[in-house]
Amino acid sequence: MDEKTNVMRILDKKKIKYNSYSYVDTDAISGVEVAKVLGQDPKQVFKTLVTVGKSKNYYVFVIPVEKELNLKKAAKSVGEKSIEMIKSKELLPLTGYIHGGCSPIGMKKSFVTTIDISVEKLETFIFSAGKIGYQVELSLDELKKVIRFQLADVV
Repeated sequence: MDEKTNVMRILDKKKIKYNSYSYVDTDAISGVEVAKVLGQDPKQVFKTLVTVGKSKNYYVFVIPVEKELNLKKAAKSVGEKSIEMIKSKELLPLTGYIHGGCSPIGMKKSFVTTIDISVEKLETFIFSAGKIGYQVELSLDELKKVIRFQLADVV
């Protein structure tokens, strides 16, 4: 892969092993379609969602692409009364990422990040490398070296 995303540069800098995938020439829009294009099990491909709580704090959730975020479980996991998805137009100024290219690594600020507990069954998982068309694959142990996160049942 010729092009490096910020996420890949961050991983390189910390000497973290990862695989990268690119699906630039396809029309894959949904995460499930991306998994299909990459020939990966959708259970192993995760999407990054950004939410805002009643307290006006922001939270990041990383969940399997074939699942939906359960807002009640998600709110409970971060100690909020309620949370909702942020509007697409708020994503770029808040995180530095656009919709469809959001990664839990390399956001403008650190947010409380929760990864769905199903990730524990996987040796590695795949998520956005911070740019539409680019994905990275790594283990939870490797991810721990880059960002802080918790695991919870949120789907």
